Amino acid sequence: MTTKAYVVGVGTTKFEKPETRDWQYWDMAEEAGTAALVDAGVPYARVEQAVVGYCFQPSTAGQRAVYELGLTGIPVHNLNNNCATGSTALMVARQFVEGGIADCVLALGFEKMSRGSLGGGSGAGDFATSPVARHYGIMAAAHGFEASPPTAQIFGNAAREHMERYGTTEVQLAAVGAKNHQHSANNPNAQFQDVHTVDEILAAKTVHRPLTKLQCSPTSDGAAAAVVVSERFVTEHGLQERAVEIAGQAMTTDTEESFASGSCIDAVGRPMSRAAARLAYERSGLGIEDVDVVELHDCFSVNELLTYEALGMCEEGASGELVESGATTYGGRWVVNPSGGLISKGHPLGATGLAQAAELVWQLRGEAGARQVAGARVGLAHNIGLGGAAVVTLLRKA
Repeated sequence: MTTKAYVVGVGTTKFEKPETRDWQYWDMAEEAGTAALVDAGVPYARVEQAVVGYCFQPSTAGQRAVYELGLTGIPVHNLNNNCATGSTALMVARQFVEGGIADCVLALGFEKMSRGSLGGGSGAGDFATSPVARHYGIMAAAHGFEASPPTAQIFGNAAREHMERYGTTEVQLAAVGAKNHQHSANNPNAQFQDVHTVDEILAAKTVHRPLTKLQCSPTSDGAAAAVVVSERFVTEHGLQERAVEIAGQAMTTDTEESFASGSCIDAVGRPMSRAAARLAYERSGLGIEDVDVVELHDCFSVNELLTYEALGMCEEGASGELVESGATTYGGRWVVNPSGGLISKGHPLGATGLAQAAELVWQLRGEAGARQVAGARVGLAHNIGLGGAAVVTLLRKA
C-alpha cells in the first residue's frame, strides 16, 4: 500500500560564484539542511533516512555533510545524476515515503565547484571514456567540434538547428535570458541580480554562437534541501499548513529517439523531457493547463525553449514565439523561472533540482515575496542532466 508524499520544509543557501565565500561543502549543506528542518519545524532526530546528491565531491561526502546536522546513525544514500542530481534525490526520498520505508526523509543537494566553464559532463575527463561521449559524437558528426566549452557547444548547436528548422531568432533566444535576469532581481539568493535588456544580452561575449555569456548558466557553489514526509507524519505533527503534495513525478533516461535522428535537439534531451512530462501528467491527473508556475532547466537559453515544447506549453517549433509573446512571465499564462532560473540564480549541479522544488514550495504557500505568482496552486519542476536523466515533478498545495 502506498501513501502520499509531502514536502513540509525547504531551504537553500545563496548561490555564489565559486571561491566567493570561504566555506566547505559541509558548511553549505548544514546551512540549507538546517533551514529546511526549521521551515518544517522538524528536528533532525526525526529524520529516518537522508538522500544526498552531488557531482564533484568524493565518495561518502553525503555522510560528511549530514554529520553537521547530527550523528544519529541513519542511512545516508549518495547520488550523482549529473545536472539532474537534486531532483533525483527528491525522487528517491519520495519513493522511500510512498513505499512505506520511512515517514520522514531529508533530501539534500550541494556542490562546491571550480571557476570556469564545465567540461563534457561532471568529471567527464577524456571524451573517449566520458559517459556523454555518444552525445558528443552525435554533435561532432553533424557540426564538427569547435574550440568552445563542450556543453555550451552541444546546446549552441541545438539552437542553430532550431533556428534553421523553425525560424527561431537570436532575439527570441536572448529574450529567455532577459526574462530570467529580470526575475532574479527579486531573488536575494540568486548568484546574479542584475537586469539585462535583450540588446545587452545579444552584445555580450559569444560562448558558442548563437549563445552569449548572458544566456549560459554559470558554475556556482550552493546547497538546497527538502524534508519529505508521509501523510501520517503530516497529520500527527500538525503540518497541514506547511505541506505541499508531490502530486506526480517521473524520471526518464535516453532512448533510441535521443540518438536516431542525429540531431543535437534530441541528444540534449527534448525526447527525455517530453516522456517524463507525459508520465508525470498521467500520474498526477494534472496537465500543463493546470500549472501556474514552472521552474525548468534553462542551463542555456535554448533549453528553456526546447522544454516549453517538451512540456506541451506550445507546439514543436513555436517556443520562440511563446517567450517573445510574454506568455512565460508575470501577467502571462505561466510564470517560468521566477527564481531567475539556472541562467541567473546559478547552477550548483547537486543543488539545482532541490532549489527548484524550494522555489515552488514557497510559491505555492504564498511565501515568495516580491517574486510571488498570484494565486499559484500547482507548480512544475523540470530538471535534466546529459548522459542522461530528465525529472519532471508536479507539486500541489495540500
